[in-house]
This record gives sequence, C-alpha cells and structure tokens, in this order.
Amino acid sequence: MPTFSTSTKRRVHGMLKLYYGLNEEGKAADQPESLDPCDINGPHFDPEVYLNKLRRECSLGELMDQESCMVKQIRSLDSDMQTLVYENYNKFISATDTIRKMKNDFKKMEDEMDCLSANMAAITEFSACISGTLQDQHTQITKLSGVHTLLRKLQFLFELPARLNKCLELQAYAQAVSSHRRARCVLQQYSHLPSFKGIQDDCHAIMDKLAQELRQKFRDGGSSAKDLSECVELLLQLDEPAEELCDKFLSHARSRLEMDLQGLEAEIRPFPSTPVESEAPGGPARKPSSAVATDILEFIDRGCNEFVSSLCLVITSYQELFINHAQTGELASKNIPQMANGKLHAFVDDLAARYFSLVERRMQEEKGVGDNSLLVRALDRFHRRLQAVAKLLPGSSVPNQGTEIVIRAATERVKQYLAALQSFYMDSLTDVRQALAAPRLAVAGASVAAGGALLGGPASGRDAPTSLPELLSSLSASILNQIKSVLASVHLFTAKDITFSNKPYFKGEFCSQGVRESLVVSFIKFVCQSSRQFCESAGDKGGSTPPALLLLLSRLCLDYETSTISYILTLTDEQFLVQHHSPVTAVTTLCAEAREAAQKLLNHYVKVQGLIISQMLRKSVETRDWVNTIEPRNVRAVMKRVVEDTTSIDVQVGLLYEEGVRKAHSSDSSKRTFSVYSSSRQQARYAASYTPSAPMDTNLLSNIHKLFSERIDIFSSVEFNKVSVMTGIIKISLKTFLECVRLRTFGRYGLQQIQVDCHYLQMYLWRFVSDENLVHFLLDEIVGSTAHRCLDPAPMEQSVIEVICERG
Repeated sequence: MPTFSTSTKRRVHGMLKLYYGLNEEGKAADQPESLDPCDINGPHFDPEVYLNKLRRECSLGELMDQESCMVKQIRSLDSDMQTLVYENYNKFISATDTIRKMKNDFKKMEDEMDCLSANMAAITEFSACISGTLQDQHTQITKLSGVHTLLRKLQFLFELPARLNKCLELQAYAQAVSSHRRARCVLQQYSHLPSFKGIQDDCHAIMDKLAQELRQKFRDGGSSAKDLSECVELLLQLDEPAEELCDKFLSHARSRLEMDLQGLEAEIRPFPSTPVESEAPGGPARKPSSAVATDILEFIDRGCNEFVSSLCLVITSYQELFINHAQTGELASKNIPQMANGKLHAFVDDLAARYFSLVERRMQEEKGVGDNSLLVRALDRFHRRLQAVAKLLPGSSVPNQGTEIVIRAATERVKQYLAALQSFYMDSLTDVRQALAAPRLAVAGASVAAGGALLGGPASGRDAPTSLPELLSSLSASILNQIKSVLASVHLFTAKDITFSNKPYFKGEFCSQGVRESLVVSFIKFVCQSSRQFCESAGDKGGSTPPALLLLLSRLCLDYETSTISYILTLTDEQFLVQHHSPVTAVTTLCAEAREAAQKLLNHYVKVQGLIISQMLRKSVETRDWVNTIEPRNVRAVMKRVVEDTTSIDVQVGLLYEEGVRKAHSSDSSKRTFSVYSSSRQQARYAASYTPSAPMDTNLLSNIHKLFSERIDIFSSVEFNKVSVMTGIIKISLKTFLECVRLRTFGRYGLQQIQVDCHYLQMYLWRFVSDENLVHFLLDEIVGSTAHRCLDPAPMEQSVIEVICERG
C-alpha cells in the first residue's frame, strides 16, 4: 500500500471537513475559535496544562469519573470515525468507477471524430473535383433552362386567346380571369410588338365578352348567393367600378329579400282589418273562419329562416367582397370599405325596418292570452336570431330595435293580461249578481265557483255557491287563482332559458313597473275603483245594484286590505325578484284604498237598506188618513214587515261580518217604551199639551229635553261589524219615520196607532243596535212629534198597548 505524506492527509482531511460543513478546526463554520489551552475540542489544546489543571482542581473520585467519561467519548468517536470511513469509502469506489467509464467513452468518441474528419476531407476534395469538371457545362445548362422557361411563357401567351375562348365556352369564368391576369402585365409591357399587340387585342375582346356575360348574369338575378359572390369578385378583378358593383349587389339582394318579406306579409294580409277577437275565459281566440293563419311561432320561424338567414348571408358575402377584400393599387386609395360599409348599413336598416313592421303587425294580432309560452318562444327566437346580425355588423341598430320590439310586445301582453283580469272580474261580478237575483237557481247557473277560468275551462255547475260566504270565498279564490295564473304566464318572460331575459329591462323595469305596477297594482286599484262605482246613487249602475252585492264587495275589499293585497304583492316580489330601485306603490297605500272602498261600500249598503225600509214607512204614513182613522186593535202590517226585513238584514250581515260590541242592555229592554211613555216626565209633557191652561209651551219642554240628549248622527260612517251596520240602518229608518210624522196631522186614534207601532218596534229593534237608548230616543221623538201634531192628544194606556202588541 502506498504511503501518504502529511500534506496529502491534511488535504484529504480538509476535503472531508468541507463535505461535512466544518472548518479547519473541525467546528461549524459559524462558531468562533477557542484560545483556551484547556478546551479539549479547541485548536490550542495543551494536554499537559489540561492534566495539571485536573490534578489541582479535582479529587481522586472526580479524576476517576473524568477518566470514565473520556473513555466513553473516545469510543464514541471511534465508532463515528468507522461509520464515516465506511460511508466515504463507498462513495469513493462509486466515483472511481464512474471516472474509469468516462475515460473509456471519451476514447471511443475521439476515434469516431477522427474518422468523421477524414471522411469530410474526402467529400470536400471530391466535390471540388466535380465542380471543376462541370464548370463549362453548368453555364450552358443555365442558359438552356432560361430559354426553356421563356419558350413556355411565349407558348402560354400564344395559346391564351384559345384558352380564354375555351373557358368562355365552358363558363369557367374564374379560370379565364386568372389566366388573363397572369398575362396582362407582359402583354402590356410588349404591346409595341405587333405579335404581342394582336394577342392583347384578342384577349381584350374575349374579356370584354366575358365581362358582358358576367354583367348579364349579375342582372338576371337567378343565380344563387354563392354564384353571385363569385360573379362580383370576378368583375372586381376585371376593374369594374366598385361603387356600381355595390349598388348592383345590394339591388339584387334586395329583390330576393323583398320576396321573403312579401311571403311574410301574405300571412298577415288576409286579416288586415279583422282583429282577432279577445279570448273567452277557458277557450282559444276565435279567428275568421275563411282562412286559418299560422301561429306566431311559425310566423317568426319563417321570418328567421328565410329573411334573417338570407340577410346574414348577404351581409357576409358583401363584407367579404367589398369590405374585408384586400384592395391594391388605385383601389386602395378610394376608401372603398368605408363607402361599402355605409351602403350596407343603410341597406340593412331599410329592410330590417320593413321586417320589424311586419313582425309588430303580426304581434298585434296576438290578442288571446290562453298560451303565453308560444309568444315568449317566438320572441326568444326572434331576439336570438337577431344577435347574428349584431355579430356580423357591429354598430348596427337592428339588434336594439329588435329588443325594443320584444319590450313593446311584453308590455302589450301585460296590458292584455290586465284587461283579461278586469274582464274576468266584471264577469265574475255578473255571475254573482245572477246568483243573488235567483238564489234557488245558483246551483245550476252561477259560475263564480268555477272561477270563469281565464286560462282553463269552467267547472261544473254543481260546485256553484249557494250562500253569501260561499259566494265571497269562491269569488276571492277565483280572482286570486287568476292572478297567480297570470303571474305564472308573465313569468315566462324572465325565465333563465330566454335570451332577452338577461336584458336590464327584464331584470328591473319589467318586473317593478311592468308586472308589479302596471299589472298587479293596476288590477287591485281597478277592483277598488270598480267597487266604489257601485256606490253611485245616480244612474243605472248605482240604482240597480243589489244590496247583497254591496255587502259582499265591501267584505271583499276589507279582506284585500287585511291580507290579500299584502299576499299578492309579496308573491309578485318573490316570483319576479322585484328590486325597488324605481318608485313603486306601497302596500299601505293600496290597503288604505281598499279600506276606503270597503267603507264606502258598507256605508252605501247601510244607506240603501235604510232607504228601502224608509220607503215602506214613508208610504205607510203618507197613504193613511190619520185624523179619521179607527181605534187601533192591532199592529199595522208594515211594522211587522219592517221587523221581518230588519231581521233578514241582520242575518245577511251576520254571514259576512262579526257581531261587534254592544252596550249592556237592561233587563226590561223590550218594555221600556211603555215605561218611557208613561213616566212622570212624559205625563207632564203630554199634560201640558193636553190641558188648555198649560202654563208652559210643550215645544219649549221638548227643546229643553233635546238639549240634554246626545246628538244622533244619522248618516255617519259605520264600523266593520254587524251591530254598527244594523244601528245605521235602523237610525235611517226611524229618522225617516220621524220626519214623515212631522208632516202629517193626527187624530186621537192616529196618535194611539203610532203608540202601538212604536211599542212594537221597540220590542224587537233594540236587539239589533249597539245602544238601546238610541232606539228609545228616536221612538220617543216619533211619539212626541205625533202628539204635537195631534188634534185630540189622548194617549192609550200602556197596558192596552202591551196587550195589542203581544197579540199582534
């Protein structure tokens, strides 16, 4: 084994330290060197000094411990060193094998490079030898090749007239133009030579004939769009004026597109002045029976597949020929693309305006609201196909105009739905009136329960309502169902699969102003306004309105105010995602309007019913001779009728309104009339009138009594409960009775008959009013006024009155 020197060992040791990240002292590179001679790991370690220090400072036991520790460390270091040697030995062996292999590979590569260099030198020498041998022949071959090329060109020129004639016969116009363009520059350059001049003249004559045929073909217009495009392109290559070609191209295209428009107009023309009748509830729109027009979807399909497709093809062809076509020479300086683009825009706008006019005319025929999906699909297809025009012709106003047509159609459809809802509501009220007029026939004739379906057929008659609560419930449910059906139909305009639903209008204004305001809010206002019109006392409508209908409508409006309006608007906002950016009608405003209508209807109902009873009382007073009447033996029949009608009204109102609050009744309410009339106050009052020597005027006593009585407002607004309604009706009736009594003159028996009638009324009417004192006061006024108007005021005994009333 070779002996290594000290320097070699240090170098190897240093490489190992470098490999393990240590410096020359065996420590990490970032640690500072230690100068302590007693530091066993330091570079300046001195064994003698270290041992002397240990002997001085440590005891024998500590020295023994120190020895044991040092032995353990030595053994550990020996083990680490052996591991280090083994690891590096394997690496050294691997590196040695790699280096030996590299030496062998490089030796083979050097041999191959030497062989390649020798071959390249031989090739270079051989190439130089060949070049020198063929130098003279190369010049001759190049000369002959040039002559051959020239001869081929001359042959092409001499054969050009025949070639052009052949192409003309075969109608291979594109090949003829291409061949002529290849030879045109050469013929022009050598036109001073007679032979070339003849060829040029022949070619010009042939090309003039070809251009004439192309122009004739262009004017005939019987060719397809592809042939037409090829024809225009060839004419441009023959230096035809571009502007004239643009006009001819557009004129030809216009004739074809106008044929498509005429075909569309022919589908509308059979019905120019005959509007499609509005759709009846539950049935399709009725059209003239002389001919059957295609539906809106078929019409739009035809327009898109024929006119719009042809228009897109014309735009594409025109742009390729005149706008996107590369211009060279003099044509590049004439701004042909700008001129052609302006003509194209004017052409498209003109024809699109006519197409849109036909589409709108056809849209106006869509009066039926049975199936809105057909119209929405047609509008979607119409809008979708116009987007192709937007891509082909940027900056065109056609897509925007198409969107405006869609918006107008949607707006018009909303108006149609509003009119249909209004018509349905009025038809439903007509059915209710018929049911109220003939209640026994309601089962067979009333159709309110069926809803008069706006979008479906009517239900069978056996489901028709037979009472006011059923009529109200059925009417309210049918109206609500129709509103839901209409909202579902209108919601198709905002469906996700509809292209125009992404437009800002259909995301915002259509939902808030179109559907919420113009449809739902307008219908609610119509319900309130049309209901208020029934309160008109003058005219046929007000005079012929059944009181039960007024009562039912008042309850309907009240229900709308309490819950229905809020429900409908919430449903609309959720279904259409209404964003209240623009001002909309508040729910509270509509509720206030509905409550106002309900109040007005209920007040009018009270007035009408009060006037009906008042009419009976007035006639009973005006048609009787009260001065010469006989002694009363029973209650007049009209009073019994008044009580019966009041009871009937009480039952009717109780079907729709709650009872209400009454004041506490006294235990003898039915007999208080007698006690009031026979009280000391009344006796004194009558005695003063009956005794000629009365010291005080009876009118003065009556007026003093009125000062301390609560004022009664006869025509005040009533509350939404049965007691308040009945109180209002009875106040009007008794007030009319009072005023009629004040206009008549009575005899003794006339006064006694009024006493009997009033006691009979008191026996029954106190049950219907909120405060029985009100009935007592008015009946007291009636008897008192009768006594004032009596020629012989002799009241009947209360016991006799009670007997007559109990018997009657």
